[in-house]
Amino acid sequence: MASTTTSKQIVVASKNPVKIAATLKGFQRMFPNITCTTLGISVPSGVPEQPFTDAETLQGALNRAQNAREQAPEGDYWVGLEGGVEDTPDQTAGTLQSFAWIVVIDHEGGRIGKARTATFYQPEEVAKLVRGGMELGHADDAVFGRSNSKQSNGSVGLLTGDVIGREAYYVQAVILALIPFKNGTLSF
Repeated sequence: MASTTTSKQIVVASKNPVKIAATLKGFQRMFPNITCTTLGISVPSGVPEQPFTDAETLQGALNRAQNAREQAPEGDYWVGLEGGVEDTPDQTAGTLQSFAWIVVIDHEGGRIGKARTATFYQPEEVAKLVRGGMELGHADDAVFGRSNSKQSNGSVGLLTGDVIGREAYYVQAVILALIPFKNGTLSF
């Protein structure tokens, strides 16, 4: 039997090259026999520029995926990636958590996959700026003397000395969000 290669278009609800590359790598690792192309588009999240709770961040990722589907209905998958922060209730140093939600919607079955990245804590210098209304990427740039770090190594890369960069940080969560599509006969 001859092998056929399937091609799928993935619409990423962002023009950020890090998010687009992470999405493509996640799909390629989860579905190595499918040829994937990506299209990055800018769509609103429907949440504040800097989501400040877990629920708000998940809602932003879901909104982005749904808005991408409306704007580019020719896609096979729509992916929303939304980074967020949340203060923990304790009063110790390092109380501002950082994380991201990934939401994937498919064209054929109407399935939705969701996953959250690992969580890490921000230094107080960054946390104060974010609590004061600054978006995390801008706060990172101010504290670390960088420019547009969110389109390169991001907060996670700055804090780990690039042991984990922003792209790698997202790839694993993209893969986890694809579990319902890899296991199509199961209900999620």
